Amino acid sequence: MEIKTLKVGYLQTNCYILKIGTSAIIIDPGDESELIKKEIGNLKIKGILITHHHFDHIGALKDFKNIKIYDNALEEKKYIIDEFKFNVIKTKGHTDDSISFYFKNENIMFVGDFVFEGTIGRTDLESGNMEEMKKSIEKLKTYPKNTKLYPGHGNPTTLISELENNPFF
Repeated sequence: MEIKTLKVGYLQTNCYILKIGTSAIIIDPGDESELIKKEIGNLKIKGILITHHHFDHIGALKDFKNIKIYDNALEEKKYIIDEFKFNVIKTKGHTDDSISFYFKNENIMFVGDFVFEGTIGRTDLESGNMEEMKKSIEKLKTYPKNTKLYPGHGNPTTLISELENNPFF
């Protein structure tokens, strides 16, 4: 799987494009739909994954019609979209609709604004909840320590790095 990161919008949200062969999945199309479409090119978009519904993660969603959306309405279980296989993990705390997407075969997780390098997402915004965030962090700790984490803003990190350096862990 190839992962392309586009920083979109004035908040520089990470929009991820996952590619396998001629297929693609978009994660958090926050803004700049033309940039996203240019990067997609002739690839077939198989789905859009949404980590949570803050405007900076869904702003360009309206420009992608007739594409299946995978968001917090999903159950915590394994999903398969063509060659893309992932698990949905409820990771409430930043928002009550926050979810993460774990691709076990690649040992990568897209965490939205749940975890950032060295810190966590804000819990003081509407529907944020520090107690739920603590539960989500405990859940994350059960995954392989070398799992690579792709946040909604900033640089990727690893679970082991967060366990060693993040004061919230």
